[in-house]
Amino acid sequence: MFPSKNTEKNLLIILYLNAIYPLGPSLKNYLVQHIKSCSFLKNRFICEAGEICDRLYFIKKGMVRGYFVSDGIELTTWVDTENEVFTSITGFFRNQPCQENIQSLEETYCDYLEYEDYKYCLNNFPEMRQINRILLEEYYILAEQRVYLARIPNAQKRLAYYMENMKPHIVERIPRKHLASYLAIRPETLSRLLKERH
Repeated sequence: MFPSKNTEKNLLIILYLNAIYPLGPSLKNYLVQHIKSCSFLKNRFICEAGEICDRLYFIKKGMVRGYFVSDGIELTTWVDTENEVFTSITGFFRNQPCQENIQSLEETYCDYLEYEDYKYCLNNFPEMRQINRILLEEYYILAEQRVYLARIPNAQKRLAYYMENMKPHIVERIPRKHLASYLAIRPETLSRLLKERH
């Protein structure tokens, strides 16, 4: 990871948060002072299972996935790209060891806010509490979509649901093995189904 404190690089996350809920000048000033930037080379760990993830990241450019290992097999649970926020839910919000690994799938550039700064914002700026509520609602919606997707028994229908309701615009960017894992489809089956869709 390569940290940076160039405040010009911090504007994207402030614009993102302001689009969720208008930020007052005091909160904007606090964020400018405390948001940091970093980058990760392709296929680097951002956080490993068992560690505590104490950062809330915003992706400016790149792609990140979450996964866990079961019986030696990597199982991808989510993939995020530009203009999305990610962290370990248990690591960040509960200050507990992560249950999953977080890895960059491309060279990735992020802004981030550390947990103590995030907590300070929640305690001192009411608009941050509104943003927190909206972000948690979004997490619940995404979690509901993933649960629904996992319960669809047919591989073709799972892919169709993903393409219609989730992130079809990044299908060509995600390595096939990770998308296949996410959809619980064999890579060769996924390749065949994608060809049939064209």
